[in-house]
Amino acid sequence: MSQPEKLTTTVSTKGQVILPKAIRQHRDWAAGTRLTVEETPDGVLLRRAPAFTPTRSEDVFGMLPFNGKPKTLEEMDEAILAEARRHHDRD
Repeated sequence: MSQPEKLTTTVSTKGQVILPKAIRQHRDWAAGTRLTVEETPDGVLLRRAPAFTPTRSEDVFGMLPFNGKPKTLEEMDEAILAEARRHHDRD
């Protein structure tokens, strides 16, 4: 699809639109690909929908309850290293 070509499709009675094969292949949009639809001044814009909805840290911070003394960064680093060693040693 190096040259922009005019392609035509039809809206079905159910409001469905078939995207031409050349566009689906160029965009790597297989059956089941989720798309976002945005109305713009020039028409309608289709984009691949993100796999996950955006989240902010303040939306999820503190979601898991923890009872106990807070861990220091050094303690967290030590625990990560210990787990990495444990995982490596079993292979």
